[in-house]
Amino acid sequence: VGAAVRSLGSRLSRTKHIPKGDLTTNLKRCLNTFDITMIGVGHMIGAGIFVTTGEVMRNLAGPSTTISYIISGLAALLSALCYAEFGARYPKAGSAYTYAYVGCGEIWAFIIGWNIILEHVLSAAAVGRTFAGYVDDLAHSAVRNWTVDHVRPWPWNTVSIPEPSANVSHQICVDAAESGAEQKSLIGYYPDFISVAIIMGSALFVGLGSKAASNFNSVFSLANLLVIVFVVGYGITFAHFQYWEHFFPCGVNGVLAGASKCFFAYIGFDGLATAGEEAKDPTKMIPKATYYSMAIVTACYVLMSATLSLMRPYYELPASSVYSKVFSDLNAPTWVPLVISIGALLGILTSLIGALFSLPRSVYAMAEDGLIFGWWARVNPWTKTPLNATITFTILAAIIAMTFDLDALVDFLSIGTILAYTIVAAALILLRYRPHPVEDNPSVMDQGGQIRRNIPFLYEKMAGMKPGNSILYSLVVMMIAFTGIGVLLSTQFVSNPIGIVLMVIFVLISIACVLFIDAHQQNSMKLDYKVFLVPYLPSASLLINILMMTQLTVNTWIR
Repeated sequence: VGAAVRSLGSRLSRTKHIPKGDLTTNLKRCLNTFDITMIGVGHMIGAGIFVTTGEVMRNLAGPSTTISYIISGLAALLSALCYAEFGARYPKAGSAYTYAYVGCGEIWAFIIGWNIILEHVLSAAAVGRTFAGYVDDLAHSAVRNWTVDHVRPWPWNTVSIPEPSANVSHQICVDAAESGAEQKSLIGYYPDFISVAIIMGSALFVGLGSKAASNFNSVFSLANLLVIVFVVGYGITFAHFQYWEHFFPCGVNGVLAGASKCFFAYIGFDGLATAGEEAKDPTKMIPKATYYSMAIVTACYVLMSATLSLMRPYYELPASSVYSKVFSDLNAPTWVPLVISIGALLGILTSLIGALFSLPRSVYAMAEDGLIFGWWARVNPWTKTPLNATITFTILAAIIAMTFDLDALVDFLSIGTILAYTIVAAALILLRYRPHPVEDNPSVMDQGGQIRRNIPFLYEKMAGMKPGNSILYSLVVMMIAFTGIGVLLSTQFVSNPIGIVLMVIFVLISIACVLFIDAHQQNSMKLDYKVFLVPYLPSASLLINILMMTQLTVNTWIR
């Protein structure tokens, strides 16, 4: 029995070896840096900039939403940098799944792989429902009313259908999802056929091939960026700086709560890594595209939120279609809201294409490794894409979009995404301190994972330990301490004297773990791109991700 348990444990913890510089793939390498950058921009800049900005400004942060976007952009950048190094290390299609397989083992790769697949399925479904909601709002709820009258609501939904969103009074400094003003339902109020149609239509573009999908995405993304430039340039002519007199209406807590919500507007940079097997030179293009896309998206979010806060007081913002309605209220020409609405729909569409582009490639990577059905790893000989995976999981996304409520989808999406970011940051630390063959003599391992010789009292005591084991143990302890900090903050137990003592203990343990890891030697593996300030930067990413996971509601974890 013991031997069987050990055998099972070794299989679950075994890691995948990918030779350095291995560019073999069944997919077609046809994407350049511009293509990959536009995939990231399109995936990130879609629904968030036209939907999330208004919600955060109206309910949580006011004009300081601009600061919230800067903070969340920096937090997202920490995770993006970790992804960029892995993209340079292992130019494969699996994104965080492949990185977890290489760094943490098969069981973690399996868990993260399914999390990523779920993330992209739910992302596609959520964006599809956002698109449908925006169309219905522009049509003054005509689509919704027709569906309710002719198709009828879902029979198993016992929650009454809410009235169409209007610019009614609302609580300031309270997240709409937590205000309790409206009873939420897991199931949508009625079947959403528009979301099904737009998801299926977008999948056709993705199924035509990587270059064709990239071209469609690039055209739509550039059109969306032009609309953003127009909104900022024209909107600033309506600026009234007195609206910034109360820049922090909800204080620091409002800024941080806004940053937590804005962080999910940056979801999508991990989609860049799924293009690793279709990039012409992935070891250089993936890191560059990551930097470029994050810079473009952050600038757009900051400028758009700043412009909106100067055009209208935050407490007078409408509940939906914020930019279009604000320009209408300011007596802008009638074609201006139309242009903005078209830009918003194009932006949401590019976000959907980005999710559907990443989804089958994540499935393909797991299927190719034998962790799920190999049928999904088959590459179509004409399009050079995993067409079986595209068809299967697009249908799944369409069914979910037709059935589930948007808020429920966002709740599902949040945990899996942050968990994937957390594992990637942890895997990066483990790989940096894992022994690597010496370049001139591959049969000899370097000093990676061993205590530095200039710290004699530690070097002597730990000389017999297997290199890398102490890194793993300290990393686990550090993540437990980070979780303790997050729980104390989320439950507000830190205001209790015992909570203060526990907080000090957890902080000291965290600092000690980071310094202990830094006392080890990193391996000598040479890469075209490496994250700087390891282990400090990935540890900061771990802390932020764990803090955000502890801020999620109990219902979200149960779901």
